Amino acid sequence: MEKSRHFPLWLNLSVLRRGLRAFAAVSVLALSSTAPAQAQDQATLIAQESQSWIEKAVASARPEGAAPLRMVVQVGALDSRLTLAPCGQVEPYLPMGSRLWGKTRIGLRCLDGASRWNVFLPVQVQAYGQTWVMRSDVAAGTTLSLDDAVLAEVDWAQENQSVLADPQMWVGQTATRPLRTGMVLRHGMVKPAQVFQAGSMVRIVAQGRGFSVTSGGQALSAGVVGEMARVRVDNGRVVSGLVLDMRTVQVNL
Repeated sequence: MEKSRHFPLWLNLSVLRRGLRAFAAVSVLALSSTAPAQAQDQATLIAQESQSWIEKAVASARPEGAAPLRMVVQVGALDSRLTLAPCGQVEPYLPMGSRLWGKTRIGLRCLDGASRWNVFLPVQVQAYGQTWVMRSDVAAGTTLSLDDAVLAEVDWAQENQSVLADPQMWVGQTATRPLRTGMVLRHGMVKPAQVFQAGSMVRIVAQGRGFSVTSGGQALSAGVVGEMARVRVDNGRVVSGLVLDMRTVQVNL
């Protein structure tokens, strides 16, 4: 039977990792006092201690500036067929490539016992918060406006890609693929919009130490806000600059 707890917090994965190391000391006291217990009793105790540690580790994570999230932590049970020898010190750890976010697992290894066992415990960490979901279907290549999405509470950890909780991260961007009604806006679903084509006439702002010169030029590549584009200035010289808007390219000298 899985246990589920709900509580508000701010998520900080570095704190979670530090908590894993700190939990080892708690495990020493809890398990060394029950060394004579049967293997099944020890497995149950390990699961309980793991549940307690994960809840405390996640609840203590509060990075500045992050959005408040309502967390749901579910810790699965160890395989009932496991036979674990008594252990005086159990060390929890995050397996390589794992993180306490979404469906994952933690490792538990015995450091002080007749048998040095190593087991894995399934864990699911859900993170519910306000973010943007599509109000209606849009086709790939559509430039998104604020009217295209609405705020809703969803599980941020349901997929690997992070959510686009700040509208500045997607308003004015174009959809990289068809977006369906109710779909959560996440990284990879939008990209900066193209603001001019190769051959377009643009304004070039050349900046140097203590001066700024504005002139005209022709774009030699398509322009995307926030990305570099090649332009030819009036004297025929070809330079690269940062696209600021639909007609302006900034060149640093």
